[in-house]
Amino acid sequence: MYRGKRIFDLIAALLLTFFAIPPVLFFGFLLFLLSGQNPVFKQQRPGLHEKIFFIYKLRTLYKDNQRSAMVLGQVIRALSIDELPQLYNVLKGEMSIVGPRPLLREYLKLYNEEQKQRHLTKPGITGWAQVNGRNALDWRKRFKFDVWYVNNQSMTLDIKILVFTIKKAFRFKEVKPEGLKDDEKFKGNI
Repeated sequence: MYRGKRIFDLIAALLLTFFAIPPVLFFGFLLFLLSGQNPVFKQQRPGLHEKIFFIYKLRTLYKDNQRSAMVLGQVIRALSIDELPQLYNVLKGEMSIVGPRPLLREYLKLYNEEQKQRHLTKPGITGWAQVNGRNALDWRKRFKFDVWYVNNQSMTLDIKILVFTIKKAFRFKEVKPEGLKDDEKFKGNI
């Protein structure tokens, strides 16, 4: 991590939280009305040095009998509004604004030595892989971008990634649904 990254994260998270609270409350309330469920989803993910923490997101996956909530969830995901509750993780110091996206805990045992390098910095709400293809990238490319970021991170790069993220948030072509099909999950290096 570069010097001053935590200060950058705190300032950015506080500023972004000011703008994030209204859409999170609005869409969270709509999701609750449409589904009757808690709109906040939390899941264990590995962070810095593979330490496990709970990540927070707005729930975007619903069952077929909750069609209205499912459609709204797709819109929320396409606009990346579901990621905004992770600002809480940044304020707590578990995540950074920019870094490799925290993946599923079950993947830890599948990483090779190079891929494990992604845990040498805090995970981020957005990252180099997200602005270079979002989740439309194959696993090999995602890890390549994550490791590149770990080895080249700087405040200038973080600002560049933030600007690209804002632009990409309004492009929907690289967004896939939150739930991965079995053939899209990381299965290790074959």
